[in-house]
Amino acid sequence: MARHGKKYYEVIKKIDRDQVYDPVEAIKVLKSVSYANFDETVEVHVRTGLDPRQADQQIRDVVVLPNGLGKSVVVLVFAQGEGADAARAAGADYIVDSEEMVTKIQNGWTEFDVAIATPDMMGTVGKLGRVLGPRGLMPNPKAGTVVQVDNMAVAIEEAKAGRVEFRLDRTANIHVPIGKLSFTEEALRENLAAFMVAVRQARPAAASGNFIRRVTVTSSMGPGLKIDHNSPSLVL
Repeated sequence: MARHGKKYYEVIKKIDRDQVYDPVEAIKVLKSVSYANFDETVEVHVRTGLDPRQADQQIRDVVVLPNGLGKSVVVLVFAQGEGADAARAAGADYIVDSEEMVTKIQNGWTEFDVAIATPDMMGTVGKLGRVLGPRGLMPNPKAGTVVQVDNMAVAIEEAKAGRVEFRLDRTANIHVPIGKLSFTEEALRENLAAFMVAVRQARPAAASGNFIRRVTVTSSMGPGLKIDHNSPSLVL
């Protein structure tokens, strides 16, 4: 069975898969060859020279994209008492402050994009690891999703504004969305630049040699285009 449809292969004929594009040019190409009847997500894939088997060569960090992700982000918060009140006031979509909600998640409900928790609720969160972990929804201090009550409003605001977590996977790659194809070229460039700056800043001290080996941008239905990750256009 073919992985892609006829339109995809027609698009492939129009581009040079081996060419390394300037980031702005790559965004223009993705826009020009789009054929989907929905607003595609633009994604970035970074191939690193890290060894994901080594504990001192891991990456897990966050970046706030200046132009957001182009979608409504649903935020769930694990909190009780004052923490729950703060979460509601800050616009959290769901609050886990009862056994009823815990059971709902245990049964597989995950209709939210980001989970935030106060430290005192991490015991409860831990019980839901089987559901949250595989979906990348586990609150984590390194990702800024385990917060004190005083920081709750900022955490929720950033999550809804376009706060994206990125991490090294088992194949030494990093994958993140950076917006929608309907964004202006400049908005996508700014989001891409913000992400690349964050990746460089997250470089592990134990990393040696060629840290970033290849960067590719693509859209939901579009081709992957290699870009020059040292381009001046990726400097904020």
